[in-house]
Amino acid sequence: MKFTKEEIQQIESKGLTEEKVNRQLKLFINGLPMINLKEAASINNGISVIKEKNKNEFISYYENKRNNLSILKFVPASGAATRMFKFLFQFLEEYNPNKETINAYINKQKAAKMLLFLVGIEKQPFYDTVLKKTKETYPNYESFSDDEKVLATIKMLLDKDKLNYSFLPKGLFPFHKYKDHVASAFEEHLFEAALYASSNGKANLHFTILKQHKPYFEKEFNNIKNIVEEKTKTKFNVSFSFQKESTDTIAVNLNNEPFKNKDGSLLFRPSGHGALLDNLNKLDADLIFIKNIDNVVIFQYEERVSQAKKMLAGILLKVKEEAFIQIRRLKNNELNENEINTIAQFLRSKLNVIVSSEFERYSHAYKIEYLLEKLDRPIRVCGMVVNEGEPGGGPFWVKDESGKVSLQIVESAQINKTDKLQKGIVKNATHFNPVDIVCAIKNYKGETYDLQKFVDHKTAFITTKTKEGKQLKALELPGLWNGSMANWNTIFVEVPIVTFNPVKTVNDLLKVTHQIL
Repeated sequence: MKFTKEEIQQIESKGLTEEKVNRQLKLFINGLPMINLKEAASINNGISVIKEKNKNEFISYYENKRNNLSILKFVPASGAATRMFKFLFQFLEEYNPNKETINAYINKQKAAKMLLFLVGIEKQPFYDTVLKKTKETYPNYESFSDDEKVLATIKMLLDKDKLNYSFLPKGLFPFHKYKDHVASAFEEHLFEAALYASSNGKANLHFTILKQHKPYFEKEFNNIKNIVEEKTKTKFNVSFSFQKESTDTIAVNLNNEPFKNKDGSLLFRPSGHGALLDNLNKLDADLIFIKNIDNVVIFQYEERVSQAKKMLAGILLKVKEEAFIQIRRLKNNELNENEINTIAQFLRSKLNVIVSSEFERYSHAYKIEYLLEKLDRPIRVCGMVVNEGEPGGGPFWVKDESGKVSLQIVESAQINKTDKLQKGIVKNATHFNPVDIVCAIKNYKGETYDLQKFVDHKTAFITTKTKEGKQLKALELPGLWNGSMANWNTIFVEVPIVTFNPVKTVNDLLKVTHQIL
């Protein structure tokens, strides 16, 4: 479509081009293909279970190698705490203290989350701070009725002219209350990194955040740095990056026309965590751990989490080294047919690659070319937990348009839920993706791959959102661990459920892995 002069200036100011935005508009008009699930990955069918003896071997292997490696922990941390309080904002909007009691509201609205929040409020890590501030603000607090106390406390927690906790980035929100202090998720990531993502007494962490949050993260790091370094005997190098505006995508109305803001300008939106591939692509490390900002535990569980991480890293190192050996052998081009078939079997058994059924018919030269193309890719080892009904993505065998089958992490938004066959495959899924990834992004020469070359661009997806009460359609880029890593070599390994502790709502902080008993 033709854009006005002002619109072109807006597009170019974001680092985008007319051509790129028009390509995005065509995707809305033409639609995007849904993922075609072949079957759910399961134990011994895409997901490995490591025996205790072998687990210890992998951990030892990693421990023996780690001081000779550059290691980095990559943490997507741009999320705000706002979503954690969605049910509390709803309560403040709907509740009328002049017409009903809070108990009546809970019963009428079947507000289970609200009930749990009130039952557990004294166990929340922020409770003492909020209560103290509430009493300071309302000197007659003790004379309030129980309902008045609850309302005043929630307003103190959320109101913009009070503590305004929902404004905080999730990484800086109070997560865990210890005897002598309250720890943020950001702080817990430092303690974790010292256990499994450090090398020679140093730990490198990279957080992707919103630009406006950088001063707050830097302040938090400066406040806790000396204490954490002293306790862990580890020096920390913390860096930050932001999601580029050039990765934003245009939004459209329900007629697939550009959605306009009140001032007449085009609406662009962040394109999901797939945009962070650009951030990951600029990093340089032998081994990168990827973990979400809200997935942390209190200190007594950190060692168990660390053991699982080191096991995944050991598996990655072993398979990567074996892959590099095979690549060099193929490059030397001195292999007989049996040796070539052994490498093909390595791809099948260790890297879950479905080798073409036509492979046996290929010429000797093309077999070598084919195997090299399959081996010479980034590698990821992903922890998978037993599915306990959490919403989100999972491990599946996927068939693309050409009929090629591969192992993928798939988000629910990518699946056609009106298709009975696809719904049945999802229903039978046994495991869930906790975003627990260790990856190698360098080739056998030690050169960093261009990760953009391994993206399946067809796995972008369209979602429905609202803006100022109006519905719109948004385009999300292939997810960072979904389509952005679609053409990586992939290994799925079952890990303990203790490694998965996300905080999606404030009530999740009441779970045992977030509570000091």
